[in-house]
Amino acid sequence: MSNQKLIRVAIDAMGGDYGPEPIIEGCIQAMDERLFQPILVGDREEILSYIPQYYLEKVEIIEASDVIDMHDQATNALKRKESSIYKAVELVRDGKADAVVSAGHSGATMTLATLRIGRLPHINKPALATLMPNTESKKTLVLDVGAVVDCKPLNLYQFGVMGAAYAQEVMGIESPRVGLLSNGEEDSKGNDLTKEAFGMMKELPGFVGNVEGRDIFNATVDVVVTDGFTGNVLLKTGEGVAMTILSLMKQQIRKSLPAKIGALLMKKKVFDNLKKQIDYAEYGGAPLLGINGCAIVSHGSSNSKAIKNAIFQAINYMRSDVNKKIEERLIHNEINS
Repeated sequence: MSNQKLIRVAIDAMGGDYGPEPIIEGCIQAMDERLFQPILVGDREEILSYIPQYYLEKVEIIEASDVIDMHDQATNALKRKESSIYKAVELVRDGKADAVVSAGHSGATMTLATLRIGRLPHINKPALATLMPNTESKKTLVLDVGAVVDCKPLNLYQFGVMGAAYAQEVMGIESPRVGLLSNGEEDSKGNDLTKEAFGMMKELPGFVGNVEGRDIFNATVDVVVTDGFTGNVLLKTGEGVAMTILSLMKQQIRKSLPAKIGALLMKKKVFDNLKKQIDYAEYGGAPLLGINGCAIVSHGSSNSKAIKNAIFQAINYMRSDVNKKIEERLIHNEINS
């Protein structure tokens, strides 16, 4: 580790739903576990009020007087040059940070990361990737979940390349299986977009063909490719289903004494493990794949644990060669097509 470069992570300290406190707390928790250089961006006085004396010399603070609200238009982010997310992204663009983490306005984060940091040379559009739980207690990578609402077949093909590279380089899956989300497994199923994308993706190593929504959760594939509109609906539906199931289980347990006793006996192992599987805080955030750097987009309601894990994601991303591998795969596929 001694000869490894210290990863510099720019953190939007102001963007989350609950202000800077959980963000800074998560940053401190990350510092206690991993060696990196945190750069907190936001209102200096407010940031300082949450940092214990011991950590003051370990963090860098960049003043930002503006905060982009969740209700603001993402397109306005380019004009808000004093905002915390704009300044955090600029640190990556200027080479003063290696990665950016934000729990603020996701649209603004993606817009700024794409336009200010820029895309990888052979990438047409970036994709937001997220991890979803499956029945083997592992994770399925799904992309896109919100960056590109209206996709073209080329975008889906490139999402497949990026997803496979991420699964291999960051998730440690030696030969990732890639599926294209459709309304049936047969090659002939799908709409015009997926049918054309299917023809392009057939040449990708590890491509298994069309998959259905249930295949995300039954571990038959490692990477699932879809457009940003469908992916975002899928993500939010999945979150809603998980919360509903937990709520229904609690209701049923309260109705029966034997169930209450059983639940108490199971609580530590079963319920805690289940909660851990579906808790977004365990993943921290979604990487925006395809940009010439690293941006981790976290949930607006992120707690300190989620921020800590988002920072770990950024460090792991930068320690990997995922961006280089994406470019190599795209160039190789172009040569052989």
